[in-house]
Amino acid sequence: MSRALTGACGFHAGLAAEASVAAHYLREGLAVVARRWRGRAGEIDVIAQDGDELVFIEVKKSRDFASAAARLGPRQIGRILDAAAEFLGTQPLGQSTPVRFDVALVDRHGRIEVLENALGP
Repeated sequence: MSRALTGACGFHAGLAAEASVAAHYLREGLAVVARRWRGRAGEIDVIAQDGDELVFIEVKKSRDFASAAARLGPRQIGRILDAAAEFLGTQPLGQSTPVRFDVALVDRHGRIEVLENALGP
């Protein structure tokens, strides 16, 4: 398989994983505010609203949950936090908005495991 085809397959698999995760949060009763929100600092895969709290969700897909989790490194975490701060600048309460950062892991079978507040204190 060519490199371009492999990249395209990975891109579309990532989009499908993000759509599945967004649907998961909708089933849990949260409102999906944005998908693939892009700011100067980077991209947030899914942003959901849980009451007054915003939930920033990073989606990682791989063959199993452990491999998916291993794909999230410190530099990417920094970009996610910076992008979230930029998004919060658009909100009425700004940086005072209650937030949490979830990581949603998707395995090769499409199963989802959510790590709530994975990037929080």
